[in-house]
Amino acid sequence: MSDDYIYAVARIRSRELSLFTRQDLEQLMAARTYEECVRTLQDKGWGDGSSSSQELLRAEEEKTWAFIRELTQDLTPFEVLLLPAEYNNLKAAVKSVLTDVEAHEVFLPDTAIPPEELMRAVREQDFSALPASMADSAKEASRLLLETGDGQLCDILLDRACLLDILEKGRESKDPLLAQYAELTVAAADIKIAARSAKTRKSRAFLEEALAPCSTLDQDALISAACKDTEALYSYLSSTQYEEAVSLLKKSYSAFEKWCDDKVMELIESQRFNSFTVGPLFAYVIARQREIAVVRIILSGKLNELDDGMIRERLRELYV
Repeated sequence: MSDDYIYAVARIRSRELSLFTRQDLEQLMAARTYEECVRTLQDKGWGDGSSSSQELLRAEEEKTWAFIRELTQDLTPFEVLLLPAEYNNLKAAVKSVLTDVEAHEVFLPDTAIPPEELMRAVREQDFSALPASMADSAKEASRLLLETGDGQLCDILLDRACLLDILEKGRESKDPLLAQYAELTVAAADIKIAARSAKTRKSRAFLEEALAPCSTLDQDALISAACKDTEALYSYLSSTQYEEAVSLLKKSYSAFEKWCDDKVMELIESQRFNSFTVGPLFAYVIARQREIAVVRIILSGKLNELDDGMIRERLRELYV
């Protein structure tokens, strides 16, 4: 099994040479306008010819997964990365069908379940073709939306289901990297939910419905702290392995999210030179997702004519 990845990793090594460096990002930052920034990206081979930033970034996401499919037919190790898009599309299908609102450019590409299949499942209330974990949450979300008409409750239910699914897939993989990535992803999401809830005085019932239990956080302690106030939440988090994130969380949500993303990059760094596992492939996908996310931040900043300093504050660490 370990030899199966040697060729794939060799190709990954070659493809890594085209990943953006800090110098490339500085070139984008030096662009005076949004249009100039887009042209710079197109000159580097990004996109499919469209001048739309959304289409340009979507094309890069599609290229990433197309490359991975060239390397391996087994996408099981990548499920923890694919699930957010699957659940995004499920949310879109549930809301579109049950509220009779046309879904317009809300479905994400490169998902195992075609949007048309999700729409059919919701329309017929037949979720048997979906994975068991997704089928149960889709059925419950549909019932909830029909009974209450509350789209936010529907989102909360499906977001939590996605987090639980990510955690389960990470643990099932038996791969330490995937398991650690899943744990960090869920813990970060729980912390953000708790922080927002503490500031908006959400109820314990809300937190119990929204948070996904993970092993590095005591859910009851997290909920109790968030129900008191932000200082109680910060105090609890200071007793966990996420202590260093507290100061960032106090600064802003974006600073905390940047810290989380940078921790992921630290996590995958050790996999760069392991030629006998799926780790380098997994790391490459995350690196590309990070690269695309950073470019999205720059494009958004240029489009909205933000100060370069504000843009730089949001930039994440790169893989190379």
